[in-house]
Amino acid sequence: MRVEEFLRERGIGVGDYVRIIKQEGNKEIIYEGIVMPPYELSSGETLVIKLDNGYNIGVALGKIKAIEVLEKAKVKPEVHFKALIEGKPELPNVTIIGTGGTIASRIDYETGAVHPAFTAEELAKAVPEIFEMANITPKLLMNILSEDMRPEYWVKIAHEVAKALNSGDAGVIVAHGTDTMGYTSAALSFMLRDLSKPVVLVGAQRSSDRPSSDAAMNLICSVRMALSDAAEVMVVMHGETGDTYCLAHRGTKVRKMHTSRRDAFRSINDVPIAKVWPDRVEFLRDDYRRRSEGEVWVDDKLDERVALVKVYPGMSPEIIDFLVDRRYRGIVVEGTGLGHTPSGLIPTIERAVQEGVAVCMTSQCLYGRVNLNVYSTGRKLLKAGVIPCEDMLPETAYVKLMWVLGHTDDLNEVRRMMLTSYAGEITPYTRFDTFLR
Repeated sequence: MRVEEFLRERGIGVGDYVRIIKQEGNKEIIYEGIVMPPYELSSGETLVIKLDNGYNIGVALGKIKAIEVLEKAKVKPEVHFKALIEGKPELPNVTIIGTGGTIASRIDYETGAVHPAFTAEELAKAVPEIFEMANITPKLLMNILSEDMRPEYWVKIAHEVAKALNSGDAGVIVAHGTDTMGYTSAALSFMLRDLSKPVVLVGAQRSSDRPSSDAAMNLICSVRMALSDAAEVMVVMHGETGDTYCLAHRGTKVRKMHTSRRDAFRSINDVPIAKVWPDRVEFLRDDYRRRSEGEVWVDDKLDERVALVKVYPGMSPEIIDFLVDRRYRGIVVEGTGLGHTPSGLIPTIERAVQEGVAVCMTSQCLYGRVNLNVYSTGRKLLKAGVIPCEDMLPETAYVKLMWVLGHTDDLNEVRRMMLTSYAGEITPYTRFDTFLR
């Protein structure tokens, strides 16, 4: 019997709150939850319910000893969201630019997957607290999964941010999927020049319809940070697993370090800019860029012919040759340790540089600095023309090299620009207290 027929015979509908008694050997197990539509990809012989903790569980029909409806589904009234909500003259203005991601997502119960579903208006309406902090202007710029983010979209976002800031907003928030948020925050850090107000990227590790969602608190803290004194591009996400505070990370020094934890984001080789509570901001350093007057402008010259390559044992030189032959203009290498590659790659890297390709070295260790002067392999890479990228994150170096190559073809100038810190992407020295324990 398929689940549709099973439910129909018992007068049970999707959305009903039920109690299931499951027979497991000699034991009976009781589950209570909301009946979900059957997954499109399932065999159709499993009843799925959403438990009170927000997670789904499937129970094979053949193991259901009894089922009863505890509460029938309620018909939800249709909700109409306004693009704009009447503002209060005493409050500052903040624009929330929606790009998609889990912070604006719900569960697709046909497949069990998380997908973008909220509009930016719905997102703002779902967290009424932010309307007491600022006049919110939500704008849905795009609605994509963050893995589908592209450099051309970074340019589009940068121009929307600049437009809002130059129109008088106190700050701008970009709602973004967490998987590639670090790339976008780095791109905005390089493209938004003469930045005089806060730009905050925010996301969620858990979708907005889950009891354990971090979306609301992250958004509240992002508004608080958008009203702060820090005129930088930042990522604001949970600072620990509970709902106590968030951290504001510099946009060029942040990485997602866990697939699912709510406190997944860390500042790498650096300390966060601030600790953020819903009602206040505590700055953790005093060398951040301060709020000021003046218009921001967008330097959106990017050359997308850049590749990010991870070194691994047995890696073939053909990979570098392929990129050179396909006329890539830049290669960022995630080397091992201090910034090394297999010896067999050095001749092909030298060929790349000779043909005008900028080759930059980062470390897949993440923490610490590249140093090509310690071992013979590193010195050979230096001789071949490789640019050591200090303590830059690989993804930051990748975005920066696109931006640098958008401005110059001269490899000497590329080297100078890659080793110049424009948005805090290079720290002056390695701090012992920033290593993730």
